[in-house]
Amino acid sequence: MNDAIQPDALSIHRTIVTLDTHIDIPWPTGPDPFQDGTRRVDLPKMIRGGLSAACFVAYVPQTGRTPAAEDAAYHRAIAMLDQINEMAAVDSPVVVRIANRADAIVAAKADGVLAIVPCVENGFAVGADLTRIAAFRARGAIYMTMTHNGHNALADSCNPRRDLGDREAEHGGLSALGRQAIGMMNRVGMLVDVAHTSRDTMVQAAEESRSPIVSTHSCVSALCDHSRNMTDWQLDVIRDVHGVIQITAVAAFLKPNARPEDVKVSDFADHIDYAVNRIGIDHVGISSDFDGGGWISDWRDASQSPNITIELMRRGYDRGALEKLWGANFLRVMRVAEGLSV
Repeated sequence: MNDAIQPDALSIHRTIVTLDTHIDIPWPTGPDPFQDGTRRVDLPKMIRGGLSAACFVAYVPQTGRTPAAEDAAYHRAIAMLDQINEMAAVDSPVVVRIANRADAIVAAKADGVLAIVPCVENGFAVGADLTRIAAFRARGAIYMTMTHNGHNALADSCNPRRDLGDREAEHGGLSALGRQAIGMMNRVGMLVDVAHTSRDTMVQAAEESRSPIVSTHSCVSALCDHSRNMTDWQLDVIRDVHGVIQITAVAAFLKPNARPEDVKVSDFADHIDYAVNRIGIDHVGISSDFDGGGWISDWRDASQSPNITIELMRRGYDRGALEKLWGANFLRVMRVAEGLSV
């Protein structure tokens, strides 16, 4: 790192909206998020790292696809969203605000409080009941990842679960129910997240959704050929629908078969550079996937978030570009989704 630019970079980092768009939370029990603990993200680490906002994700693991399992997944997601919302009521020196709209995230930064943004990962929790999507949004969820590892009733995943009986593809992308689910998400103002989906699902979601799609935690296939990463043509689709890919700090997505300790922020920035050069600065952002498998040698937890800004500024990204990458692009697509809600 270039020490000569570090003070400038740190000043910019601490004054712009810095939004990490994908962080898993512990469930059912875990360290107190208000204390500096063993998780890669807690509120003290966010403060030390100048991270002003974070998407806390109610992640639902894939199990056998029975109505009982889907009901259990739904109730788990609701309970996790409720726990996320309850953070705002905790009496603590660290002030938290639950922010479920773009303007609320910006206002929290202006007011000097941390913005926590609820989200849902894995449309498995919807089962066959699309009213559950409105229930998620009523609890503040701003996006839902259509799949995780394994196909569900809505769509095909990029990682079929052979142990659960998945074929390579089940629906050929979106199911008829999945298309209806996207319509419901558009109506309630939720973003359609295509991280974890198959490539057919991704392009069909882009065509189906009236708001821009997002991939909240993926990297670039041209630099690391992984099923979770985006090919050049997928990047082009994201650009064409005015969406955003949020480059993420999962070592195996950044370098082939890499261990986290062998990957650096320079490798992360290489994926940022590639995506920006391919589809433009307006369609790229930043996420960590902390506490869901994401971390690299010099971005081990939220407290080291300035290292990303320092590396990007060393490469020539100015304040305006950093604002877009760290949050403004994602806030733009949030506002489009909000504007379409009825």
